Amino acid sequence: RISISCLLPASWHFSISPVGCPRILNTTLRQIVVIGILAAAVSLLYYSLVVIRNKYGRAYRDKRFHRYLARVTDTEATDTNNPNLNYGIVVDCGSSGSRIFVYCWPRHNGNPHDLLDIKQMRDKNRKPVVMKIKPGISEFASSPEKVSDYISPLLSFAAEHVPRAKHKETPLYILCTAGMRILPESQQKAILEDLLTDIPVHFDFLFSDSHAEVISGKQEGVYAWIGINFVLGRFEHTDDEDEAIVEVRVPGSENKEAIFRKRTVGILDMGGVSTQIAYEVPKTVSFASSQQEEVAKNLLAEFNLGCDAHQTEHVYRVYVATFLGFGGNAARQRYEDSLFTTTVLKNRLLGKQTGMTSDSPYLDPCLPLDAQDEIQQNGQTMYLRGTGDFNLCREIIQPFMNKTNETQTSLNGVYQPAVHFQNSEFYGFSEFYYCTEDVLRMGGNYNAAKFTKAAKDYCATKWSVLREHFDRGLYASHADLHRLKYQCFKSAWMYEVFHSGFSFPVSYSNLKTALQVYDKEVQWTLGAILYRTRFLPLRDIQQENFRGSHSHWRSFSFVYNHYLFFVCFLIVLLSILLYLLRLRRIHRRMLRNSSSTSLWIEEGLPPQKIAGPL
Repeated sequence: RISISCLLPASWHFSISPVGCPRILNTTLRQIVVIGILAAAVSLLYYSLVVIRNKYGRAYRDKRFHRYLARVTDTEATDTNNPNLNYGIVVDCGSSGSRIFVYCWPRHNGNPHDLLDIKQMRDKNRKPVVMKIKPGISEFASSPEKVSDYISPLLSFAAEHVPRAKHKETPLYILCTAGMRILPESQQKAILEDLLTDIPVHFDFLFSDSHAEVISGKQEGVYAWIGINFVLGRFEHTDDEDEAIVEVRVPGSENKEAIFRKRTVGILDMGGVSTQIAYEVPKTVSFASSQQEEVAKNLLAEFNLGCDAHQTEHVYRVYVATFLGFGGNAARQRYEDSLFTTTVLKNRLLGKQTGMTSDSPYLDPCLPLDAQDEIQQNGQTMYLRGTGDFNLCREIIQPFMNKTNETQTSLNGVYQPAVHFQNSEFYGFSEFYYCTEDVLRMGGNYNAAKFTKAAKDYCATKWSVLREHFDRGLYASHADLHRLKYQCFKSAWMYEVFHSGFSFPVSYSNLKTALQVYDKEVQWTLGAILYRTRFLPLRDIQQENFRGSHSHWRSFSFVYNHYLFFVCFLIVLLSILLYLLRLRRIHRRMLRNSSSTSLWIEEGLPPQKIAGPL
């Protein structure tokens, strides 16, 4: 039996019998009131939790999936009327041309552990705000005074899209890459000086001396790594047990406890001329020699993406290495040069004419079966005919990896820290994607056994059959005859670079080949703007703190005043209900007393006192 007492304008007491509780049809009005009170209390508690969760933190499910939903929201036009949006501009000055990218992000959420939510700006037609001009900026090495005029159309384009009121607080970065690196330092300095002098005169973007520079290949690789991992959401914190995590030893804090955070992805990018690899090295590395340690200093980048230099949650150690001459086209050129030299030498020694006439071509295992090709060198022509032997092709090109016997080395004998293959993930771009998808149609999750079989079958297919398949449109839309002819070689080259050069086991199953991430091409400029604006959240946080604790108290007290209102409302409502019940009970007792008095009078007896409820 449950007894409840309450002292209100009228004292009230009642009991609920456990026998009547489960029998709904026999439930008294008071029991219904009590059940209603309990339901209201539970509802208030639930509402309180929902308000707190929505106001002071993102729901976990949103935190987990918002990067995936970004595929949809990122395609919407940027609301330039939103005063809380900030903007940033990056100019990529490459060897063949310059491109400008405009990014935007909302105000920081105030959590020092979170990064800015940077997205590429989109115009009214939902197209990315990007513009490219030619030639490359390095073409003005002899006339640096013309550089500002050359780049002015890009900046005018950005100025039209960024709201005028935001210009003075919009950072502008002009970052020069490969084309400028090969210029003498004096010419580099003259070009940058012209930019730093003339741009502030015509544009009022936030542009300081450190905002224009020639970045190294290492920096470019780091920015690309940051951009990919940011889009994939790998810099976010997670409590999900299903998420892959990694134990990290932050540089300089070996005596402290390890940090557990989301596992980042490594990137493999094989272009036409060079191949690049970048991945996080979560633990302290050891070196086989002092020379190796010296080399490693130029390949390991340590940086903090967080807004507070004292916080180590976003400290990363990334290995970045670029290998010139190891791109798909450059490798084929090296292979053909070697083929021509060795064949000519053998012909002299043996008195033969192999490959010197179309009637006696050199049998190339790296060309599809019966495919014909020519090598032009020093006014001479060497004729090739394919035999389509994938395994033999792999054996022939293995020496081109330039591997050494030294431990922890990769292509060209360059130092490479160990990769934890059981707990790692890599994305392969450019030639890694083209080799697996354009012709073999198996891009995405890489499987060495399936790839090898498909490559073998392709190489062993007659060239006439491949041409027929090409004419019927069975390959990717952008695949051309050049791709068909050198697919056999490039498949073997990609396989050897990945497994022999970088020493990934054949059983490795965490490589994804891709052209885009979330249906869009991720530029290294995204990583650049993210890294260079990493301290802006701290500025926003300090501004919030500078406004004083009153604004915080207003938001704090608003929530609790909200709760207090509902509590008072419930108390008043309960008081009214209980008072009505009290009046009803008094009314019933008066009716019983009057009926008893009438009964005593009819019997001719004096009325007696009837004990009322306490």
